[in-house]
Amino acid sequence: MRRLLLILALVLMPVTATGEEDVVAGLSQNEVSITANFNGSEILIFGAVQRFAPLPATGPMQVIVTIEGPDRPLTVRRKERRYGIWMNTESVEVDAAPTFYAVATTAPFEDVITHTEDLRHRISIPRAIRAVDTGIVRSEEFTEAVIRIRTAAGLYQMLEGAVTLRGETLFNTSIGLPANLTEGDYVVRIFLTRDLQVVASYQTDISVRKVGLERLIYTLAHERPLIYGLLSLAIAIAAGWGASAVFRYIRTGR
Repeated sequence: MRRLLLILALVLMPVTATGEEDVVAGLSQNEVSITANFNGSEILIFGAVQRFAPLPATGPMQVIVTIEGPDRPLTVRRKERRYGIWMNTESVEVDAAPTFYAVATTAPFEDVITHTEDLRHRISIPRAIRAVDTGIVRSEEFTEAVIRIRTAAGLYQMLEGAVTLRGETLFNTSIGLPANLTEGDYVVRIFLTRDLQVVASYQTDISVRKVGLERLIYTLAHERPLIYGLLSLAIAIAAGWGASAVFRYIRTGR
C-alpha cells in the first residue's frame, strides 16, 4: 500500500521541464546586506542548459530571468484639480504588487513567450501585479501608473536582450538592485522557452537583510517603539544642547 501511494505521489508531482532539457544555474551572491551606506548591488546570474536528448529540431531556445521582491498591498489614487485644489477622486486597491521586479530576456519579450504562457507563469511586470477589480472604467490605468512610477525609481525593470545565450547552452545576465530595496526574500526564476512555450524552469532565493546600525534602528522602530521614541528624543535634546554650546563658545570665545 505504501509503495502504491509513493508511486501515485511521484506521478502527480508537478514537473517544470519537458524531460529533454533542464536548467542548471547559479548566482554571484545569495545574500544582500543593507548597511547605512548601501547604494545598491548587482546580481550576476549564470547557468547552462542540461540536455538528456539530442538538440530539438524546433525553434531556437530563448531564456527569461526574473527577480521578484516581497509583495505588498497598496492603494493607487487618482488626483484631479477641482474647485481650485487638488483632491483624490478615484482609487484602486492593489492586492499585491512586488516591491521590486526585474525581467531580463534574450530577445524582445513578445518573441520569447506567448500571452497564455505569460499569464500562466506571471512573468511580465503587469502580470506580477494583482489588482482588485472595483468596476472603475479603465482601471488598468492605475496599474500602469504603479509600473510607471516604480520604473522611474528603478524598482521595476524590463531588460529585453540583456540575457546572453551562447550555443543554446550557456547563458548569463546581470541585474542591478537599487539602494531603496525592501527587506525580505527575493525570488529568482529562470525560464527556457522554445516556440514561445516554456520547456523548463528553475527557481532560487536571494536574502535581503538589514545589518549593523540599520538593523538596530529597524528593530527598535518596529519592535520597541517606546524605546525608539525615547532614544530619538534624547538624541535630539543632546544635539540641540551641543549645537547651542558650540555657538555660544564661538560667540563669546569661552
